Amino acid sequence: MTAGIWILGDQLSQTHPALASLAPAEARVLLIESTSVLQQRRYHRQKLVLVWSAMRHFAAELRQLGWSVDYCEATTFAAALQTWITQHGIRELHLMDPAERPFRTAIERLDLTVPLVWQRSTAFLWSQEDFAAWAQPYKQLRMELFYREGRKRFGVLMGDAGQPLGGQWNFDHDNRKAPPKGLAGPEPLGFAPDATTQAVIAKVERLAAELAASGAEDLPGQSEPFRWAVTRSQALAVLEQFIATRLDGFGPFQDAMVSGQPTLWHALLSPYLNLGLLHPLEVIRRLEQAGLERDTPLASLEGVIRQILGWREYTHGLYWWFGADYPQRNHFGADRPLPVWLEQLGGSGMACMDTVLAELDSSGYAHHIQRLMVLANYGLIAGLDPQAFTGWFHRMFVDGYDWVMQTNVLGMGLFADGGLLASKPYAASGNYINRMSTYCKGCRYNPKQRTGPTGCPFNALYWDFLSRHAETLRRNPRMGLVMKQLEKIPHDELVAIRSAAEAHLGAEACPG
Repeated sequence: MTAGIWILGDQLSQTHPALASLAPAEARVLLIESTSVLQQRRYHRQKLVLVWSAMRHFAAELRQLGWSVDYCEATTFAAALQTWITQHGIRELHLMDPAERPFRTAIERLDLTVPLVWQRSTAFLWSQEDFAAWAQPYKQLRMELFYREGRKRFGVLMGDAGQPLGGQWNFDHDNRKAPPKGLAGPEPLGFAPDATTQAVIAKVERLAAELAASGAEDLPGQSEPFRWAVTRSQALAVLEQFIATRLDGFGPFQDAMVSGQPTLWHALLSPYLNLGLLHPLEVIRRLEQAGLERDTPLASLEGVIRQILGWREYTHGLYWWFGADYPQRNHFGADRPLPVWLEQLGGSGMACMDTVLAELDSSGYAHHIQRLMVLANYGLIAGLDPQAFTGWFHRMFVDGYDWVMQTNVLGMGLFADGGLLASKPYAASGNYINRMSTYCKGCRYNPKQRTGPTGCPFNALYWDFLSRHAETLRRNPRMGLVMKQLEKIPHDELVAIRSAAEAHLGAEACPG
C-alpha cells in the first residue's frame, strides 16, 4: 500500500505540493494522457502536441529524480485512474487543486475507492482565499488596484517609502505606439522536436486521420512545424532569450500588429507559465533583476511584469471569485453562430482576420492585441454567441484554459458579463486596426468606408453594434464620446450601415 500522486497536464512543476510533501520511497506518481479530451473539444494540433509532449518529458524528468512514475495513454481518465489505483494498492490519492473548475468537479464526481487529499495550488501567487479577502471590500474590482497591491505584497519594482520605481505604477500610455514602416522584431527561440515530441506529433496526426475517416469533425491547425518548448530547461532558455533580445523593446510596440511578424517583442512565456514549467514569481524576479541590471526602459520592464503579476493573477482570481454561473453570462443577448471560416482558420476575406487566423493555424498562437482587437472585437460587434466563441478560443490557443478564456474572452473581449471585469466594451472599427497594424494595406476592403462593395466589415459591424445597443451603452460613462458620434450619423446612413452589416453576417463566409 502506498500514496498516489496524480499530476494533471497543466501542473508540470517540480514544486508541485504533493511532490514536496511526500518522498519518492512512499509515493507513486501518475500522469494520464487521455484522448477523451477530444470528445469535449477539438483542440488545435499544436496544443495537443505541446501538452502531451511536455507531460511525457516531465514524467521522464521525475524518473531521473528517483520517483516511480506511471505514464498512461488512455481513452478516459476515470478508467485509467481506477485501474492504476487497484494495480498498485494506492491507499490515498494526492492532487494539487486544478486551475479549472470543471476539472475539479469532474474529479470529485469520480467513484474512486480511495480518499482524495487536496493540496493547495502553487501555480499562482494569490490563493483563492487571498484574492477573496482583497476583493471583498470593493464594489468594482479593477485590475489597476489589484496590480498595485501585488507590487506592494511581493515587493516588485518598488522604491523607497512604498513608492513605485519611476514615481508611477503604470507606464501603459508609453506602450501603445503604432507600427512604423518596416517594423520587425527579433527572431523568437524555437526548438526542433526530439524523438518524444515526434512520437506525439505522429499520434496527433493519427488521431486526426481517424476522425477524418469516420466523418467526424477534424482537428484544427497544423502540427508542424512545431517549435514550442516542452521542458523546463527549454522554457528557461526562452525566458533568457527574451531578456537578452526582446525585453528592452517589449514596451513601445506591444500593441502593434504587423504582417509577417506574429511575435514582434512578445515574450511567448504564457504557455510555459500555464503548464507549470515556469513559476510566475521566478519569472517576475528574474525579469526585475535583469531589467534593472541592463537598465531596461522602465516602461518595457513594468509592462511585461504587469502582464504576469497583474493581469494573469487578476483574471485567475476573478475566475474563481465570479462563481460557477459566470460562464453562462450573455449581457448583450448575442446568439449568432460562429462563422465557418473561424473553424477553418481562414477564408473571411478580411486581411486582418485572415492574417491572424493563418498565424494561429500554423502555431496555435496570436498575441494579446490580435486576440482582443481583431478576434474578440469581431465577436463582440458581430454578436457571436459568447459561450461558443469562448470555447473556440479555449480550443485554438496553446495557452488557452478554462480559467484563462472565461475572463479574457467572455469578460474582457465580449463584455458578456456586463462590466464585471472591464469598464467598457472593447469595440473598435476598422480605423483602429488600420492605425495599429499593417493589415489593411492590400485588403479588398477600405478601412475608411462604412458601406458599399469595399466598405470594411469592421466599420459596418461597429456602428451597427453601437446603434443596436445604444440604450444600454449610453449608460456607460466611458462610452459618452462615441455615442455622441453615433447620434451625428444621419438616419439614412444608419439604415445603410445596418444593411451592410446584415449582408456581411448573412454570408457563410466572405469571398476571398
